[in-house]
Amino acid sequence: MSFPYQIKSVDQYKAAYDKSVNDPEGFWGEIASSFYWRKKWDKVLEWDFKKPTIKWFAGGKLNITENCLDRHLNTLGNTPAIIWESNDPEEPNRVLTYRELHAKVVQFANVLKNNGVQKGDRVCIYMGMVPELAIAVLACARIGAIHSVVFGGFSAQSISDRLQDAKAEFVVTCDGGFRGNKEIPLKSVIDDALVQCHFVKRVIVLTRTRTQVSMIEGRDVWWEEEIRKVEAQGNPDCVAEEMDAEDMLFILYTSGSTGKPKGVVHTCGGYMVYTNYSFVNVFQYQPGDVHFCTADIGWITGHSYIVYGPLSAGATSLMFEGIPTWPNAGRFWDIVDKYKVNVLYTAPTAIRSLMGFGLDPVKGHSLDSVKVLGTVGEPINEEAWHWYDEQIGKKKCPIVDTWWQTETGGILISNLAGVTPAKPAHATLPLPGVQPLLVDENGKEVTGNSVSGNLCIKFPWPGMLRTTYGDHERCRVNYFATYENLYFTGDGCLRDENGNYRITGRVDDVLNVSGHRIGTAEVENAINMHAGVVESAVVGYPHDIKGQGIYAFVIYQGTHGDDALARQDITKTVSKIIGAIAKPDKIQFVSGLPKTRSGKIMRRILRKIAEGEIDKLGDTTTLLDPSVVDEIAKGRL
Repeated sequence: MSFPYQIKSVDQYKAAYDKSVNDPEGFWGEIASSFYWRKKWDKVLEWDFKKPTIKWFAGGKLNITENCLDRHLNTLGNTPAIIWESNDPEEPNRVLTYRELHAKVVQFANVLKNNGVQKGDRVCIYMGMVPELAIAVLACARIGAIHSVVFGGFSAQSISDRLQDAKAEFVVTCDGGFRGNKEIPLKSVIDDALVQCHFVKRVIVLTRTRTQVSMIEGRDVWWEEEIRKVEAQGNPDCVAEEMDAEDMLFILYTSGSTGKPKGVVHTCGGYMVYTNYSFVNVFQYQPGDVHFCTADIGWITGHSYIVYGPLSAGATSLMFEGIPTWPNAGRFWDIVDKYKVNVLYTAPTAIRSLMGFGLDPVKGHSLDSVKVLGTVGEPINEEAWHWYDEQIGKKKCPIVDTWWQTETGGILISNLAGVTPAKPAHATLPLPGVQPLLVDENGKEVTGNSVSGNLCIKFPWPGMLRTTYGDHERCRVNYFATYENLYFTGDGCLRDENGNYRITGRVDDVLNVSGHRIGTAEVENAINMHAGVVESAVVGYPHDIKGQGIYAFVIYQGTHGDDALARQDITKTVSKIIGAIAKPDKIQFVSGLPKTRSGKIMRRILRKIAEGEIDKLGDTTTLLDPSVVDEIAKGRL
């Protein structure tokens, strides 16, 4: 498969960027023409950031799975689409060619239809990283059902909240999942979640761990039995449902600054065009390359760069069930050599964690197949960047430091591998079609170079979110109301003397822990559910491995007597309500919190204390009780 829109030189990048700004409709219309449309769009773009309304390729008819599967069958039918590596290195791998993947997607699409799933229905998918997760995602898209994948580490309460928000009547899960030396009881977590969700009509359960599970008659069915029914029907075809470009493709929940998760909505046409365009250009994908994105499909990175981006480009996408440190810290490098991986895309947290094991796990691996390295999820520090460059890339592989968000659908700012220059710890330049700008706190544009500000984007791109599910006003307030006529990313940013962008982290009440966004309010709500907690405040602080750790200041009146035990109890509460990913790294018991006279908690002060910058607290005299600050500072953990 050739990509006429793949950029091959700095001059081509500049020309593409200029065209994308001066004639965005002509630019994106030309790129979109490379895909299979059942009917061409009426208009490339309609937009208004005030409402906000964004429509790309409206009136165009397509199905994303025809672009990810069907159109490749004649030319790439026998090419591996998905290579799957098990958590257990002794378990045989699985390779699904495009023809085999297409057949399995059609088969499971018929299973969904047999179980009452129709176009527009929401399907919650809560599975481990097995090929059937990708199959379920694509099967939903094929019949026009809206998938909502929930990461397999979230708690029953988190799933219940998401099911209720999406009004998802169908669930696809596994009996259990494997992650390192742990077995995750996925079905039993779903059972706990469904206690509050009686509207769920059907739960389809894949056998993975052979854990004993309870199956509720009339509601729960086994994946394998449902497949046998389709086979007994003679494996009928499932013609892909015709979708409008602006029809919903999926909902993906992300943490906001308030406790309630936000369902970010992406649509069929623009998302497809943008994930493909960014995949092909950022990673400089070449036909035959093996692309290994180490993310979980439960996050946007997995949606865009394990499933839709690579498959729409006819690429070979490698899926890994396990974790980088099990059974030893050489696991990633084993996989790279075993499958001759050409593109490795992982998180700075994983790199920092692996750095901690020294060079022994890297020794004995050739890593010669690697052509491109990438990082995602959070800003990468220079030390980790250089280690990645020297030890894994052998100083011969470009590193793409990609910046983007759940809401953006795909990579917005990044160097293009080996084409545009890289700079350690800098995302560098925007992709064509992306128009960033920096503003000060009052929304005034900060012009020129060697400056900093809040990162905004002033013009739509095809992959951007359209709304937050069931609450468009929340979308407007969160992303478009802070600064007039701008999309506000929530991130702070520096622009260097050459115009390269460096993301400095969140400026709102959202933490970035191991590349995953967690709202402070969400964690505080969970902590406050503990019977002994009166009040809490949560901030982020620099963490050597995770990038940001979670520091909780807690007013506690329980009868603990033992601080360690109380901390353990609070941590368990957070795990139960949100999931282990949101566990606080530090819990400091305090007698009070720094508040203004109107009762607002001054998190800025707590952030400085957590970071150890006690001499930079600023003026505390306006607080209701300034003495609280001294006490908290003295008790810092």
